[in-house]
Amino acid sequence: MIFKNYQFHYSLIGTLNKPLILFLHGFMGNIDEFDEVIKLLLYEFSYLRIDLPGHGKTQVLGGDDYYTMTNTAHALINLLDELKIAKCFLVGYSMGGRLALYLTLHFPKRFLKVVLESASPGLSAEAERLERIKLDTQIGRKLARSVARSDFATFLSNWYNQTIFGNLKNHPEYDRMVESRLQNNLHELDKSLRFMGTGCQPSLWEKLQDNKISMLLLVGEYDEKFISINTKMAKICEIAQLKIISNAGHNIHFENTLAFVENIKYFLSVASYKLG
Repeated sequence: MIFKNYQFHYSLIGTLNKPLILFLHGFMGNIDEFDEVIKLLLYEFSYLRIDLPGHGKTQVLGGDDYYTMTNTAHALINLLDELKIAKCFLVGYSMGGRLALYLTLHFPKRFLKVVLESASPGLSAEAERLERIKLDTQIGRKLARSVARSDFATFLSNWYNQTIFGNLKNHPEYDRMVESRLQNNLHELDKSLRFMGTGCQPSLWEKLQDNKISMLLLVGEYDEKFISINTKMAKICEIAQLKIISNAGHNIHFENTLAFVENIKYFLSVASYKLG
C-alpha cells in the first residue's frame, strides 16, 4: 500500500471480526519474523505482519528522514486507518519493540495491550546517545560496504556472538534464520540502523511513567543487559509486568517459541477487551 512516502509490504491474516495483533520485527528481520508464533496462536486472533522501512520489500519513497522512528510511527498509524483498524494488540521485538513503545506512548488510544520483547525506551543521556549514534554509523557503513554474500554472512556471525543473544547460534534453526537475514538489502539496513537506531530515537524514559496501557515486558534469562533495562522500566511504569523467560537470550520468540506464545496468549486474553 502506497502512502505519501512509503510503499508498505504487509500481510493481513484472518478476519477483522477477531482481535488483531500487529507484529513489529527487529533489526534485520522481516514480515516472516513471527510466523512460528502465529502458527501456535492459531485462529484466536487475526494478524498484521509488515516489513518495516529498510527491511524486506517495503520501500521508502521519500528522503532519509522517513526511516526515523517518528515518521515510521505516523506511517503505521496511517496504515491502520487505511485498513480501518481502530484498535489492536501490539507486539514488538527489539527494534520493533522500541517502535512499539513509541507508538504506545504517542498513540495510546489505538492499542489495547502491548507486548515488548527485549525492548528499551532508548538512551536518556545525550553523551550515551552520541556514542551510540557513532557506533551505529560505523556498523551501518560496514554493512553498506559489504559487496559479497560471504561478507554479510560474516557480519551476521559476529553480530550473533554478542552476549545478549546467549546460545542462539546453537539453535537447530539458526542457519534458516541467517538465510532469511541474508535476503535484506544492505544499503537499506544501513539507513535503518542510522536513522532508527537506539541513539537516534527519542528517549522515552520520561513518558514511560505516564503510560496507562497494560504492557508485558519479556526478556530472556541470558540477556542480562535487557533484564536490567526492563527491571528499571517496570519500576517506572507500574502497569507494566516483567517476565523473564528461561532458555532464551535476546530473541525469545525464536529460541523459546512455546514459552513466548504461552505468555502473550495469557496476557492478551486474561481480561475482556473492546474492539470499538
